[in-house]
Formats: sequence, structure tokens, C-alpha cells
Amino acid sequence: MIAISADFDPVHKGHEQLIRKAREIADEKDIEVAIYMNKGYSANHAPFFTPFEARKEMALALGADKVIGVEGLHHRLILSYSVPIRLAKMHEDGVTDYITAADISLDEVKKYAERFIQEGSFLGMPQDFPNRNVIRWYAINEFLSKRFDRKIDFHLIPELTQPKKVSGRFIRKEILKNNLVISDDIKKLLPKTSIEILEREIEKGTIPGKRNMKVLKHKMNTYSRSNLTNIAYLNGKVINKIVEGRFYKDDEESIWASFRRADYGPVMTRLAASCIEEEVTKDEVLKLMRHYEEKGVIPEEQNVDKIIERAWYVAEEVDKGVSAKEANEKFRTRKDLKINPLMTLESGLNLTKFEAKKVHEGLEAKIFVDKDNQISCEIKEKKIKIKTNLKLPSKEVTYLRYILDSRYIPVSGELIKNKRNDWRVKITIHDYSNNNDKK
Repeated sequence: MIAISADFDPVHKGHEQLIRKAREIADEKDIEVAIYMNKGYSANHAPFFTPFEARKEMALALGADKVIGVEGLHHRLILSYSVPIRLAKMHEDGVTDYITAADISLDEVKKYAERFIQEGSFLGMPQDFPNRNVIRWYAINEFLSKRFDRKIDFHLIPELTQPKKVSGRFIRKEILKNNLVISDDIKKLLPKTSIEILEREIEKGTIPGKRNMKVLKHKMNTYSRSNLTNIAYLNGKVINKIVEGRFYKDDEESIWASFRRADYGPVMTRLAASCIEEEVTKDEVLKLMRHYEEKGVIPEEQNVDKIIERAWYVAEEVDKGVSAKEANEKFRTRKDLKINPLMTLESGLNLTKFEAKKVHEGLEAKIFVDKDNQISCEIKEKKIKIKTNLKLPSKEVTYLRYILDSRYIPVSGELIKNKRNDWRVKITIHDYSNNNDKK
């Protein structure tokens, strides 16, 4: 099969050109054209404007042999993780060729991708790279060639720029601006079949797809800091901005403003909002990541162990007076570092005599970052709710804060007593690893 991976929201003339070229290659090689079409959430972590079945119909109308739905990834993972999983799926399905469009040449794509291929990590691709996603796909295809002992042939065609650069985002924006009427100018950017299907879906009321703002606002208005800490892709800063911004009403802009104040860009805002809406926990994402690590799909430099090791290493270096930036760079470039991070910590806490009488060992202590940017815990016992700051050495504070602000590493706490009969919180960093060397 020759594969195209896309949102196709909606299928425009640029996509038509891509399918036509794929059809030519497929007919020469006597193979099928398969569209791996994102379903549920787009690659940019947003709900789709056009329903999946309508987009599927548009693609088939232009000559694709089949459409394979890709679901369950884009409200859980960033592209540096979802792309390897999608490409691995293509390998498993027997895809031999992959085609996409870009406004740079294949030689330029190879040049930009070389650094990431050498490093074995696809994180941190510079914002100023042209066609970043094409570069990412090419680099990951090279990485997975070792896992599957073969490469998928990579084909590139120029992006369609006449009568203007065709963009699904621009088309959607103009249709919305025109009160769901497809103007003559926009029709010029769409195949006839796409226009007919879009107009039918608009009439049916299935366009545009939207977030469940009622659910999103309810959670952002009511979830405690400790509960929000369990949600994937929420760090301490954004959680505090969410709480500060309450109470959210019908003004969607106020919701997005809370993320902006926490320095979340548009892509991370969409992913975080999707995680809140769908109740995607760090625990859920971590288990998904471990599953694909075990299959050899995720590069070693991107795995969970590396994130935990980086947090511990940076905390140790910062404790010695090294800047976090310098420590991160040293971790990234040196391959000889031997790091054995702590996976459990013991923290002191402040309890009044009354509170100390009401609690018992084994109670859950939910860990979170409070409004004063201090690591704290919340303990509930019957009608009593206790919130208190945790007492940890500075190195462990730095380490734990890195972990709490990670994308998908869950942390739990349990009330215990030490040998002196003092109340403590046992903090566990969960990684679902079989590595018994960690303590």
C-alpha cells in the first residue's frame, strides 16, 4: 500500500493533488492507496470541523481505495510520540510507500532531519523549521527502519499554491466567518465532491464539530488543584492559573486566557483542554507510553526513564549551584551519565494535634502545587480535609517539581509514621517499569 496520513478536514484541492499522485504510484506498483485518517481529535489536538464519515467519503470520492481510522492518540500524545505509533501501524499493515506534500525539497527535508536521526529523539524541533511535521515523519521513518528492518519509501510533492496556498485551517475559518455558507472563493479551493458533502453536512447540522464546553467548564470550575494535578499535560503553573480564573461562564476566551497566562502555546493549550475534557490522566498516558516502548516504537531518548533521570540529574546539579539550563544541556549531550533517581521520597508535614488524632496510616495524600508555588498535600478523612505544605530537602523539592510538571508521570502520597512515631508522607513516583534497580 501507499499511505497518506492526514486530518483531511475538509478534503481540499491540495489533498486531491496528493491522492492523484498516490494513485499514479499505486497503479505503477499495483498497490492500493490507503488514507490513514485521524478520528476523534485532530493531529493538533482539536475536535474536527467535519465528521469522520464525511471526510472518509470525500477521500474515497477522489480515488483512495480505503480509509483507515486512527483514533485514541491525539488527545493523549504530542506528535513526537503519536507519529512513531502511526508509522509503526503502517509497517504492521504492510505499507510500502508514504507520500506527503511540502514547500521544500526532499533533500532539504533530509538535511533538517539529520540531527534528529543522529540524536535518536524527535522532541524539541525548532519552531522556525519549515514543514516541521514532514521533517518529523521523515526522521521517524528512518528510526523505525531499524525496528522493522526495512524503510517505507518516502515520496514528496510540492504543496498546492494556486490560486493561493490551500489550507484546511483557512477554509474552515472562512466558512465559519461566512455563517456556514461556502463562498465562491472557497469553492475554488475544494473539489466538487467535497463541496457537495460539506453542504450536505452543514444542512444536517453536523458541521462544525465542537468541544463539549459544558464538561470542560465544569471541570475547570470545580476540580481541586490536587485533582487537576492528575490530569495529563497540566503543570503547577497552569493549574494555579485555572483556579485563579474561576468562575468560567460562557466566554470561551476566558478559558484560553488562563492557559496563555501560564505560557501555554496554542498546540499545548488544545492538548491540555482535550485532556481535561476527556479526563485523560497522567497514569493513562504513562501506561500507553510504556506499551509502545516495550514494542520498540518509542525512541530510547524519549522514554519515561529518560524524563525521570533528567529530573533527578538536573535537581542534583542545581543543588550544586549549576544552572538548570546548563544541567539540561549536559544531560542531553552526554551519554556516559549514570543516574539512579529516587522513586520514593519521605516528607514531613504540619498537622495540628486535632488533625493528628483524626488521621491514620495508609490514608491517601494527594500531592499538588499550592497557590504560593509550594509542594503540598491534601488528606481527606471522613468530614475532615487537611491541606499542608510538605517538608523536603531542596534537591528533592526541585526533583519532585520537575516530576509534577512532567507530561505524564503520576505521583501518589500515603500517610505513614516513622520510627519516632512522627507523621510523614511517603511519596511514590510511578513509572510502571520492571527495572528493579530503582529505589
